[in-house]
Amino acid sequence: MVLELRSIQKCFGGVQALRSGDLRVAAGEVHLLLGENGAGKSTLMKIVAGMQSAESGEIFWKGQPVRFRNPAEAQRAGIGMVHQESLLAPHLSVAENIYLGREPRRGLGWVDRARAVRDAARLIEEHRFPLRAEQLVGSLSPAGRQMVEICRAVAQGASLLIFDEPTSSLSDAESQEVFRIVRGLRDRGASVIYITHRMEELRQLGGRVTVLRDGETVFTGAMAEVSTPELSRHMVGRSVETIYRREPLAPGREMLRVEKLCRRGVLHDVSLTLRAGEIVGLAGLIGAGRTELCRCLFGVDRADAGSVHVEGRAVRIRSPRDAVRAGLALIPEDRQKDGLAAGLPVRDNVLMAAMQQVSRLGFLDSARVRALVGPGGDQRAGQLSGGNQQKVVIRKWVLSGAKVVLFDEPARGIDVGAKVDVFAAMDKMARDGAAVLMVSSELTELMQVADRILVMRHGRIAAELPRGATQEEIMRHAALESLP
Repeated sequence: MVLELRSIQKCFGGVQALRSGDLRVAAGEVHLLLGENGAGKSTLMKIVAGMQSAESGEIFWKGQPVRFRNPAEAQRAGIGMVHQESLLAPHLSVAENIYLGREPRRGLGWVDRARAVRDAARLIEEHRFPLRAEQLVGSLSPAGRQMVEICRAVAQGASLLIFDEPTSSLSDAESQEVFRIVRGLRDRGASVIYITHRMEELRQLGGRVTVLRDGETVFTGAMAEVSTPELSRHMVGRSVETIYRREPLAPGREMLRVEKLCRRGVLHDVSLTLRAGEIVGLAGLIGAGRTELCRCLFGVDRADAGSVHVEGRAVRIRSPRDAVRAGLALIPEDRQKDGLAAGLPVRDNVLMAAMQQVSRLGFLDSARVRALVGPGGDQRAGQLSGGNQQKVVIRKWVLSGAKVVLFDEPARGIDVGAKVDVFAAMDKMARDGAAVLMVSSELTELMQVADRILVMRHGRIAAELPRGATQEEIMRHAALESLP
């Protein structure tokens, strides 16, 4: 075995993140690491990569006991980590990011930029990465930035690469490119630990799989010998027959009406209505305008034309403040960047849009704060798992009393158990009288959760489909240049 972990334990502020983390990775294998948000996957891998220290347990690297005190020690040993959130410098080139901190030098200690570009170009060509060495990282897509992260790890000479949710924000085509690179690394003899929530990725990549639940290793076995329902059961501790099956309500009064909304280049005469008690799905290919519509409705971007009515009243939304006052809420696609103040405690994040409920004459009512936030309010939001971060964002808008809630990819990057919780929260909002618009690239989620589905194509609403529409029907309207 190239890596072996035995009974790894780790606490954060009295919370047991890892109780008994065990893992064995062979040379030249892709080993899948699964578990719900908060199961301890990332914590375990950060310990391997020297970013955090274990409180007890043993780590063996190529048969020898080790204890990495920092990432540099792990890198020198041959361990690299490709993070879910980019750690790159966007104002530097691809080559400069690949060799950042390890720049080739020439006489008098000057950085040899020409050599860095040559070495980066050779590495890119060797692995067939879709990159250019001189390109600025800030101009790259999320997939491109992931490639640069992989290049950095490969350039460090890593014989074990850890991938932490590398495809959580990528399209299917971009994900396939990541899979090709992972398989190529395996074929060259490198070992890969691959963390994912996407069950459909498992059969394409891994030979063996380990499942963590509540900080403990609960299963390790060959992918060929375990079914997907069995893996889900190991992850959540119960049988999961379907993601979520919502019982629809009879729609109530009109909560939102949008007429001929336009934004130059991205939205063209978009009209729709949302009613109390319903969840309306919004489908479409990447670039169809779904996120842009949510941003315009919430005032992040300004529309050039069109009208918006909330509960029958015309509103002018020029900023998110206007949207909140009108009764709208947005759970954004990138929760860490746009939905949370990661450096602030959970308490402050939850109360951000509802301060009037917990203050009197400008002073906080501590008892009211505790009652609304509950336990765990002092923990920093950035320390939470992805699923729990999403729950904090949702809780914030529940307390605000929003009547129209826009969910942009609400289940992206979270596990099956957290998805159930998020969809249940959406359902409760609807049953409490709100109207919900749900953007999702996962058609099965829309089909199980939404009461009806709007399909966008090229910045327009191309179709409205009833509950029970098939994936083929949705994709036909999303992809065709013209409708029959």
